[in-house]
Amino acid sequence: MNGCISIDRILSKLDEHLHQNDYPAAERHLRYWLDEAEARGDLRVGLLVQNELMGLYRKLGRREEAIQCADAALRRVRDAAIGHQVGAATTYLNAATVYKAFGMAESALPLFENAKQIYERELEPHDTRIAGLCNNMALALVDLGRFSEADTLYRRAIEITQTCETGAPETAITYLNMASAAEAEHGLEAASESIEDLLEKAEKLLESYEKRDGYYAFVCEKCASVFDYYGHFYYAKELSARARRIYEGT
Repeated sequence: MNGCISIDRILSKLDEHLHQNDYPAAERHLRYWLDEAEARGDLRVGLLVQNELMGLYRKLGRREEAIQCADAALRRVRDAAIGHQVGAATTYLNAATVYKAFGMAESALPLFENAKQIYERELEPHDTRIAGLCNNMALALVDLGRFSEADTLYRRAIEITQTCETGAPETAITYLNMASAAEAEHGLEAASESIEDLLEKAEKLLESYEKRDGYYAFVCEKCASVFDYYGHFYYAKELSARARRIYEGT
């Protein structure tokens, strides 16, 4: 294959596979382009694909492969001496999210801090990437019992996503994260009133969002398990069915 590798083409095809929940095809697609990028010595494409791969393996619960991809991506950043750039911050964030997902919150935190410093220096204050970072970093802080710091980050994320036209699903996720944090800090019974309030806010946001696309389906799937856990069985079932209908329509 001649010419430059098209990142838009890679991501567009990846989105097709993910929107259809075809994870084997998504993995084959990414592995192909990772090999192609490495054969050409294309650092930019290789780093992007490795970031997508670690996210895919994290979603599928494939611990060893996710961590291997995260470690490899961090080596690419280090070897290329691009650790001060926004692209590197995204890699720090993604790798930290992998570590946190597999019980390594302590190792994740310095990477979140690195990403936060770069984002705050290079991005506008209400850039949604900062909100995503705040959410994921807060999850790690909750795992470490640092609840006050986590709450500060969750509230900052909401300040950002509430100002965005497409921010309702992301804000809903933050409210559900806060519900889980309240339980972790105070216990289920003591936090029950706060949890119900947060779930109600999340449901209103999910119902108000009109763009029923692949991203919304992904959010519905993610939120369904939380509503189910807290006894909102009917709404959890509705969210799962809604996601399924969107995927089938796609």
